[in-house]
Amino acid sequence: MILNRYICVKQKDPKPSKLQGEFSFREKMIACHDITFRYPGAETPLFDGLDVVIDTPGFHALFGPSGVGKTTLAKIISGDIDTFSGQVNAIGDMPCLYTYNRERLPGWSPVGRHLEKTTPRGRQPLRDELIDHFGLSELMGMRFAQLSMGQCNRANLLRYLLQDFRILIMDESLANVDEPTRQAILYKIKSIFPEAGFLYISHNVVEVSRFCDQIVVFRGAHKSPQTLRVAGQDHHENQPLDKRALERSMLEIMNAA
Repeated sequence: MILNRYICVKQKDPKPSKLQGEFSFREKMIACHDITFRYPGAETPLFDGLDVVIDTPGFHALFGPSGVGKTTLAKIISGDIDTFSGQVNAIGDMPCLYTYNRERLPGWSPVGRHLEKTTPRGRQPLRDELIDHFGLSELMGMRFAQLSMGQCNRANLLRYLLQDFRILIMDESLANVDEPTRQAILYKIKSIFPEAGFLYISHNVVEVSRFCDQIVVFRGAHKSPQTLRVAGQDHHENQPLDKRALERSMLEIMNAA
């Protein structure tokens, strides 16, 4: 669910949904079974009996070229697309949130004031910690309209991390952010939220191989199976990086695609 809509409905009782299906993947973090989806006007389905499973919480990825369905599946999992057949189950009672590159922000609003309004009670210390680690401290008095795309993406991701969620989907949420800052943010997220689930969508094969645990590689509807799962390095800060293992993960991802 996208944040602005989530903030409006989070106090309401959840509606019954076909996302509560009964099937054997029930205890997985995310389980998609027999998903079929076709965009209006399309001659062929984007997904045709797609199965995708993410076993455990942690930092995982959806990877593949543009147009193969990464964002579409992300929106199906988050509930932002419901015109599909099949079953989706996500563990836990808290919502699945979906954040994406270049999300609309209130351009007229100062960054600091907006973050104050969207921060749940009791999470001000976490907000201040993330502002510092995201390199946003000097931007609190500026309006969103004055920020670069990368700065907007960092501020937008921060406000999602302050909400109640069990799963957060990050659809190119750190696009236009320089590599050292992006790496520092990813390490921080992994250290602060070890029990949460993240789905990271990126075209950077090095990045997903290094930071992610399970990587779902999309191969397109014309291939069978439509996805393959590859093990990443799930690297954490201050741990040695096995460069040979990293290269193996990268090669497996490219071969899977």
